Amino acid sequence: MRRFWIHQVLPAVFAAVPVLAAALVFVAVPADARRDYLARVETSPIDWIILGIGFTLFVAQTVLAWRAMRWQSADFDLKADRWLSHLCQAAEWFPLLGLIGTVAAILQTFSSITPGANPTPQDIIRKYAPAITATGGGLYMAFINILPVWVVAIGRDLIRSLAGIAPPPEPPGAPGAKL
Repeated sequence: MRRFWIHQVLPAVFAAVPVLAAALVFVAVPADARRDYLARVETSPIDWIILGIGFTLFVAQTVLAWRAMRWQSADFDLKADRWLSHLCQAAEWFPLLGLIGTVAAILQTFSSITPGANPTPQDIIRKYAPAITATGGGLYMAFINILPVWVVAIGRDLIRSLAGIAPPPEPPGAPGAKL
C-alpha cells in the first residue's frame, strides 16, 4: 500500500497543486474585478497572446511535473527535467509581454488627450484599461508558470523522505552544498 501511495498517489497529488493554486488565486480576486477583467480581455489582442501562451505552457509543465515525480526503477523520471527547466524560464516572458501591453495602452491613452480634444472619462478609461489587464495577465501567468518546477522540487524531496530514500548529493558549488 505504501508503494502505491509513493509511486502513484503522491505524484498525482503534487502535480495537482499548481492547478489548485492557480484556481485559488483566480478565485481570490474580487468578483467585480474578475468580471471586469474578463470583459476587457475579449477585445485585447495582447491579453489573448499572454493567456494563450501562458495556459499552454502551464498545461505542458503540469503534465511534465507529474511525469517528473513518477518513480522509475531506481529514481524519479528525470527525462522531463530539462523541458521543465526551459518552460519555467519562459515564465519570465509574461511580465515583459504585460509591460508591452501596458506601454501600448498608455501611449494610446495619451494620444487621445490632445490640445482641443475633450475626451470623456469613459473614453480615457476604455483606452487605459488594456494597460491594467495586460499587466495583471502577465503577472498571473508568470506566477502560475513558476509553480510546477517548485512543486517538483518539493514533491520529490517529500516523496524521497516518505520512502526512506536519502536525497541525492548536492553538486559542488550549489547552495547548501558542503565545501
